[in-house]
Parts: sequence; structure tokens; C-alpha cells
Amino acid sequence: MTTIILVRHGENDWVKKHRLAGWIEGVHLNENGRQQATAAAERLSDLPIKALYSSPVLRCRETAEFIATSQNLPLNILEDVGEVRYGRWEGKKVKKLAKKKAWFTVQFFPSRMKFPGGEALREVQARGVNALEALAEKHDDKDIICVVSHADLIKLVLAHYLGVHIDLFQRIIISPASVSVLHLSPNGVVRVGRINDDGPLKPPPKPAEKKKNEETDDADVSSENSNS
Repeated sequence: MTTIILVRHGENDWVKKHRLAGWIEGVHLNENGRQQATAAAERLSDLPIKALYSSPVLRCRETAEFIATSQNLPLNILEDVGEVRYGRWEGKKVKKLAKKKAWFTVQFFPSRMKFPGGEALREVQARGVNALEALAEKHDDKDIICVVSHADLIKLVLAHYLGVHIDLFQRIIISPASVSVLHLSPNGVVRVGRINDDGPLKPPPKPAEKKKNEETDDADVSSENSNS
């Protein structure tokens, strides 16, 4: 199985101010976000990651650079794992957006939500899933790859692979610099190893180790102490 590690970018001041940054340029990680990104890179440092991909958006690129340095890997930009295009909602305060009738749709019927001048959430889910499937096809089925992206996109693709309807995707929480893990097999099998995790990570066990431990899942990046 190809293992895909999904990392959300670290904190930025727009998150603290509850504003939709979207694709607006110049939104950097703040000090706490840089610390989160450093910690994420350290947690991933023991994994033999073969390739690193990132959303083109600055806060993701900055987060990914910490991982790239730790892993001594080049950073590949992948537009299809970029942020939701919020259109005319971009840059607005969530408090004001929450007063709009469409906010109810975002929260409870997101399958029908298309942001004014932007994307439909179902389109975002489709492009995100298609991007990950293409990566799984491109890489060896024993590879571990890392993708740095955004909360909504990660939630949407996790909902897809969990078999959760898109209208329920808001139930999934993805915190800044958290890690979620997918395992995609060439025969179609899917395993979701972790969601919103900030605990220690270890590589999947080798075939010989699997036989010694019947409780070890051959698709897992596992840890005895994981925080979800």
C-alpha cells in the first residue's frame, strides 16, 4: 500500500482572527505556526518519506519547507491539493459570513454549497481525491509520501475514504500541523490509519515483523501512544 501522510499547515494570524485567507498571498505562518511546523517535521523525521508535495499557498509551502529540510527532499508543488477557492468570501471574517443564509448550507448541506465566485465543495473533494489517487498510482506501493494541505481539503478527502457523506464532513477536525494517514492499495483497498494526530509516528512494520505480531495491521503507521 502507498502511504500518504496528510499534514495541515501551521497556524497563521488569519486563523487566530477567524478570517478566510483562501488563496490570498502574503499570509505567513506566525511564530506558533513555525513551532508547530518544526514539531511536525521532527515527528516525521524517522519515516522514510520518498516524496514531498505541497499546496501552492504560502502557509503550506512554509510548513512543507521544515519537512523538506528534515527529510532532505525537494518540494513539489501540487495545485490540486490547494485551498478551497472561496471566491468573494475570501478575506472576510467568519463572524460576518456566519450571518449569511449560505452559511447554513456550508455547515449542514455542503454538498450543495458553491462559494460565490469560487468553487463548489463537491468540486474540491473531487480534485483532492483525484490528486491523491494520481500520487498513489505514480509512486511505488511501498512508498511513504507526504502532502501538506489545508483543513477543508483534508477533511473532504478523509470523508471520501471513510465512506462518510460530504454533508457530514464538518464532523471531522483537522488541527494546525496535525497528521492524518491514508493507505491506498493498487487492488483498491483503503485504510485510514490516523486522523488529526499529533502523537509519535513509526514506519509500517516489515513483513517479518508482521508475522510475529498478529495484531499488527499490515497497512498501519502505528504507535502505542497516538492522540487523535
